Amino acid sequence: MQPARSTWLRALTLVALGVSTIILIAGSPQTQQTPAGLEQSADKALIDDLVTADHILVGQGVLDAFGHVSARHPTNPQRFLLSHALAPALVRVEDIMEYDLDGNAVDPKGRTSFLERFIHSEIYRARPDVTAIIHSHAPAVIAFGTTQTPLRPITLVAAFLPQRVPVFEIRRFAGMTNMLVSNPPLGRALAETLGANSVALMRGHGMVVAASSLPLAVYRAVYTMVDAKLETDAISLGGPVTFLEPAEAESADKMLDQIHLRAWELWKREAEAHLCK
Repeated sequence: MQPARSTWLRALTLVALGVSTIILIAGSPQTQQTPAGLEQSADKALIDDLVTADHILVGQGVLDAFGHVSARHPTNPQRFLLSHALAPALVRVEDIMEYDLDGNAVDPKGRTSFLERFIHSEIYRARPDVTAIIHSHAPAVIAFGTTQTPLRPITLVAAFLPQRVPVFEIRRFAGMTNMLVSNPPLGRALAETLGANSVALMRGHGMVVAASSLPLAVYRAVYTMVDAKLETDAISLGGPVTFLEPAEAESADKMLDQIHLRAWELWKREAEAHLCK
């Protein structure tokens, strides 16, 4: 009987140890600790979304070999995240770099930076409310920055546009240049032109889009391009064009703030599916 008793005691001890282990792992609400790396996980989620944003904007025709998208650092508002100088479709997680608001890379590791990173640094400096910025050369908007015809909200999905989208004229600030916003003074001038708006055009160059979140910035970039195409079509039909009135635009924009994630989730899934092919 002694061997049986010994076996029974060993089994009982193992059960007790197992229960103790479960209790230690589960813990109580008062003793649980924040898992190590949670901050890094939050950063990783944003970096993943930043890479996805690059791919979405390429898929939607907003970016091509050129242009870039950034996000303000989630825990340090004096920093922002942007890929190194690379075509947006090629951006991967390891390509994302951290910058300060002077446009300096924190740890470049030999990687080159976009010449126009000052678009991002100076808008973040001027606009504490902005957490995502896109610079695009979308052809649909170019004509509105080079003619006297203003880009205006013509469709409800672009209700975020001001009644007359401002145009950044680089000659006004720097004379004859290569048209790149390649230093802090030009970045500040562009931020001044943007003002409190969500979009500004850049004469002969494209546009800059700002928003309080990355999905919203992507949404606005896509539908600014859509609005420009629709306005061009409407003008070509002749006769007066009916645009959104300020009250209509304000009401529609409030609605868009609530539903724009529907577009983000769709575009995100499409971008991920494309990468898996």
